[in-house]
Amino acid sequence: MRSYFLVILSLVSSAVLAQIDSSSLDKLITNTITTFEVPGISVGIYKDGNLIYAKGHGVRSMETQKPMDANTLVGVASNSKGFTCFALAMLIDEGKLQWDDKVRTHIPEFQLQDSWATDQFTIKDLVTHRSGLGLGGGDLMFFPEGGDFSIQDIIDNLKYIEPDSSFRSTFEYNNLMFIVAGEVIKRVSGMTWEEFIENRIMKPVGMTSSKASYNRVTDKSNIIEAHTRTEGKVIQIPHDWSPTANAAGGIVSNVPDMLTWAKFLMNDAVTASGERLLSSAQFHELWQLQMPLTVRPGDWYDSNFRGYGLGWFVTDVKGGYKQVYHTGGLLGTVTQFTMIPELDLAIVVLTNQMVGSAFNTITNTIKDSYLGYEDRSWLTTYGERHHKYLKYNDSIKAAVYSQTKAMQSSSALPKPDQIVGTFTDDWFGDVVITHNAGDYRIACAKSKDLKGDLLPYNATTFVAKWDNRSFDADVFVKFTFDETGKAISATMSYIAPITDFSFDFQDLELVRTK
Repeated sequence: MRSYFLVILSLVSSAVLAQIDSSSLDKLITNTITTFEVPGISVGIYKDGNLIYAKGHGVRSMETQKPMDANTLVGVASNSKGFTCFALAMLIDEGKLQWDDKVRTHIPEFQLQDSWATDQFTIKDLVTHRSGLGLGGGDLMFFPEGGDFSIQDIIDNLKYIEPDSSFRSTFEYNNLMFIVAGEVIKRVSGMTWEEFIENRIMKPVGMTSSKASYNRVTDKSNIIEAHTRTEGKVIQIPHDWSPTANAAGGIVSNVPDMLTWAKFLMNDAVTASGERLLSSAQFHELWQLQMPLTVRPGDWYDSNFRGYGLGWFVTDVKGGYKQVYHTGGLLGTVTQFTMIPELDLAIVVLTNQMVGSAFNTITNTIKDSYLGYEDRSWLTTYGERHHKYLKYNDSIKAAVYSQTKAMQSSSALPKPDQIVGTFTDDWFGDVVITHNAGDYRIACAKSKDLKGDLLPYNATTFVAKWDNRSFDADVFVKFTFDETGKAISATMSYIAPITDFSFDFQDLELVRTK
C-alpha cells in the first residue's frame, strides 16, 4: 500500500481532477491560506479507486518556514473518534462486549451524578454524545495540556460534574465519554488504546506513517507546528494535546494515510490485501443514525437528515447521497475528513491553524464539483463571515479590557482580604487567588498553565487574563459574598464566544475552602 501511494504521489502534479482541475484547486488552497492566515494546508482527494489529489501548500512551521507537503504529519484530533468506535466494534465481533453492555460491567467504578443514568449507561451511550453532560463538560481535566489528571481521575470525577440535560435527551458533544470508551477497550482487550489502534487497525489497513498519539511519533522531521491567532496576529505555539485524551482525539496522520483509511472504510472494512477487519453487520452499525440533529431551513446541500452515528456525523447531500464525516480541533490545528461512499469519494483537509472556515472552504468547493453544484464562491462567503466574526470578538475583548483599566482605582472594588484565598471545585480542584504589590493573580492548581492576572471589572466581577495568550480563553470570575463581605463562592464565564468549548470554565462551581 505504501508503494502504491509513492507511485501515485509522483504523478500528482500532472493529474487532472475529474471535476475540478488541479491548477484551480492549487489556486483555491493558496487563496484560502491567505484569506484565513493559515500557515499550511494539505489536501487529499480519493475517487473511484484512485488517488486524485494529494498535496501540501504553505509551510508547516512559521519559524522554520519548512514547506507543508502531503506527507506532513498533523494531529487529526476528533477524527480519532471513528477509530475508537471501530475498535469497540471489533471487540463486539470477538464476543468480548456488546453495544448495549452497561458501562459498569466493564468499569465498575463508573458513576454519574444521576444514579439511574449510572446504572443504565451503555457502551453505545459513551460514543453518541447523549450523556447529559454539557458541551465539552469536564474537558478542563485534559485541556490544555499539562493538567495533573489521569484517566482514572477523570473516571472518578464524573460523578461531580453537573449534567446540563437529562440522560439521552439531547446531543451535547463530549470528549470525556470517549476517554472512558478507550479505557473499556483497554480493560476488555488487555491492550492500551494506543496499542490496539496501531496494531489492530492502522497496521493491517496500511497506515504506515500514522501513530495513535503525538508522543508515539519518533520521527518528527516532517510534522506540523501548531499556530493560532492571538492579540491580532498569527503565532506559532507548542503542540497541545494531553495523552490522557487520546481515545477522543490523539491520532497523528497525514493525507496519504487518511485516504488509505477512507478507501478501506468505503470498501466495507476490507483491506487492500483482502483482509476483513470488521463484519459487515458491525460496520453497517457504525454509520447508522443514533442521535438526530436539526437540519436548518435552506440547507446548503439540500439535506433531509443529519445526526451522529458511532463516532461519525452522518447526513444526506444532494440527490440523497449519504455523507459520513467528522472534524477535529486542537489548540493550533483543525482538520476535516469527509466521505460520500456511493460516489466512492473522500476528501481530507489538514491544517495548522485554528480556522474551521478554511477547511470548509476547500471541502465544500471540491464536494460541489462532484455533486454538480455551480460555483458558490465559498472562499468569499466564509472569508467575509470569518473577518466579521474576528472583528466582533475583538470588539468584545477591547470593551472588557477598557473597563478593567477604568476600574483599577475604583472605590467600589472589594478589598484583598475579601477575595484572596482558595476556591475549590469538586472535579477540577483548587483555584487560588493571591494579592501582591497591588496586583491579583489567579492559578489553577491541577492545570499548571492556567494562571494569569485577575483584573477588576466591577464590584463583584473580575477578569482572569491568562498568561498564555494563545488560549484566547479569558473569563469573567463572578464572586458571591456573605453578609460580612467575604467572597464565599465564584463562577466563571468566557468573555468572548471565540473561546474553544473545551475551556469549560462555566461548569465550575467554586466554593471557598481557605
